[in-house]
Amino acid sequence: MDPSSVITQVNREEEASRAGAERGSSPSLSTKKPRSRGFFSSLFCCLCRDQPEPPPVNNNAPLLVEENGTVSKIQVKPLLPPLKSKDSGKICVVIDLDETLVHSSFKPVNNADFIIPVDIEGTVHQVYVLKRPHVDEFLKRMGELFECILFTASLAKYADPVSDLLDKRGVFRCRLFRESCVFHRGNYVKDLSRLGRDLNKVIIIDNSPASYVFHPDNAVPVVSWFDDMSDTELLDLLPFFERLSRVDNVYTARLLLQRPTLNKLHSAGGTEAAVIRTLGTCFCDGQVRSRWSSDEDEELSEALIRDQLVTSCD
Repeated sequence: MDPSSVITQVNREEEASRAGAERGSSPSLSTKKPRSRGFFSSLFCCLCRDQPEPPPVNNNAPLLVEENGTVSKIQVKPLLPPLKSKDSGKICVVIDLDETLVHSSFKPVNNADFIIPVDIEGTVHQVYVLKRPHVDEFLKRMGELFECILFTASLAKYADPVSDLLDKRGVFRCRLFRESCVFHRGNYVKDLSRLGRDLNKVIIIDNSPASYVFHPDNAVPVVSWFDDMSDTELLDLLPFFERLSRVDNVYTARLLLQRPTLNKLHSAGGTEAAVIRTLGTCFCDGQVRSRWSSDEDEELSEALIRDQLVTSCD
């Protein structure tokens, strides 16, 4: 096995090329960086965490694949266990690992936060892991607000020990790995309909659009992270998630995340996180102003959207 197949991650050069191409055209969150399968690409299973005991691993879950261009309709049990009483009423937030919370490399890194030994066909490889800035604060608050699930297209033999070190507080109720994905047109897709949760109570945070291609309306995209220690993406997202935690239906929040509005704001120079943070100010006691759900957004200038989105709530 090629060691690079253990981790599913983005190529830095491809991401830079994509970002440059987007600057020359109308930005679209649905065409964020394609994720190339690299180091983390082959590890997936489901580990359900019941504190304080370590989560059990399900290494026998079938990897669903396409059949004649469509996803297999085989009936399978939900990927997640029944909702716990302490999470009753909470939104389920599915969180990606690589280039969303951490960045890992087989090449030695002097300032690595973790060094994970991974056995690949009898040879132990050292994986150097960097934590994204503010990840600890982000996970702590998200765990207080939501039912948090780790879902990565990487293999459990790498991602599980990384999660053990990253998630000291036990924020993740369950861990899902590659075998819980659907293999669709060359990509590992995270099929949210298989979780066993109502889709109107599910959000996915991911840096790769290919991961949520089945449910783009449930996605909050993030910019891929490699090693920029001045990055504030996760911190910038918290105000939005604070407000999201008070809504009953995530599709209500989606009205603020429609492409025309996001594209206008993004083209004005903000990162996705900054745009979402701006839009997040429009939540009032879990409600969203309906005026921003129409195609009239296309006719508004960037400045008007910025000014009125921030001030539209009383």
